[in-house]
Amino acid sequence: MASGRIIFLNGTSSSGKSSIARELLGVLDDGVFFHMAVDGFNAMRSKRELGVEELDAALRRTRMGFHRSIAAMAEAGNDIVVDHVLSEPWRLLDCLTVLRPEDVLFVGVHCPLDELARRELARGDRSHGLAAHQYDLVHGHGDYDLECDTSAASPRECARRIKEFLPHRPSPTAFTRLRRRHLTDGREPLTA
Repeated sequence: MASGRIIFLNGTSSSGKSSIARELLGVLDDGVFFHMAVDGFNAMRSKRELGVEELDAALRRTRMGFHRSIAAMAEAGNDIVVDHVLSEPWRLLDCLTVLRPEDVLFVGVHCPLDELARRELARGDRSHGLAAHQYDLVHGHGDYDLECDTSAASPRECARRIKEFLPHRPSPTAFTRLRRRHLTDGREPLTA
């Protein structure tokens, strides 16, 4: 059985990843795609109050489980659209460790800071300044297969661009290049 394809959308909160993912599910017509969002995994957690350390540990386990769930779905032959925020270096390292790099189309979802702030306020379900805090962190690795700016293109236009690019993924992929750069033997992280 062939591994599934992974379209991995990375960007700050409110950058438009979920909107692009929903559009992708409507425009991709050469397989069955599943939208897996880190927010969906966070929403599954019990709602009891946690202390800072306990919450940090729970969030780390949640994200590690999310990464392994993506890998398991793709390994079973499912095509996946991932919606994630790689705001801590260990998250990318973990993904590079558990996902087959040749299966991943790594897409940077960008949006100017002033527009992110406007969207954050309009949404009302995000803490003010979250996107600004993540802004310099999520794209710090500096390597993508494809990038889009949601202030210049609609989610539908971004989805169509991704669909057109998907059959022409570069070799090596961004995940392959990043894995070579950041992992010693392809499995062990240099830093966490």
